[in-house]
Amino acid sequence: MAVPKPRVEERVAAAPVQEIAPPPEAAPVPLRSTEMAARNASGEQNIPFPDVLFDFDQYVLRDDALTAVEDNAKRLKDHHVTKVVLEGRCDEIGTAEYNLVLGERRALSVKRYLESLGFSTLQVDVTSYGKDRPLCLQHNPVCWQKNRSVHFIVKD
Repeated sequence: MAVPKPRVEERVAAAPVQEIAPPPEAAPVPLRSTEMAARNASGEQNIPFPDVLFDFDQYVLRDDALTAVEDNAKRLKDHHVTKVVLEGRCDEIGTAEYNLVLGERRALSVKRYLESLGFSTLQVDVTSYGKDRPLCLQHNPVCWQKNRSVHFIVKD
């Protein structure tokens, strides 16, 4: 009886991913940034809320983020807001799936902190856009920091 030959698999190494920096003179397209600003400013009331910023790949509230949430909580109370949506966002680094989860964790950490401040009657909805709806459209570290955020939208 003949012994079968072992199978030989041919494996091709994946090409390394290399980040290509945009040219320094690149600027956002005005129409697109206007469109994004209109889409992101979808709240029904015009109350300024500073975004809650996060470190790269983190969802733990840092000191300046705690202050931002506290300031936003005061505005919510002063304006008798009863419903708010927390939009978690990420920078463009990483996969879409990973950033959706990270954005949700960021929004949930802000929600938990609001609850710890005594906002148990406030209806807080959480959503994550990951890297799909950036607040800043340029491809640089300053813009990436702006997109690592939770954005408050008043719905009531």
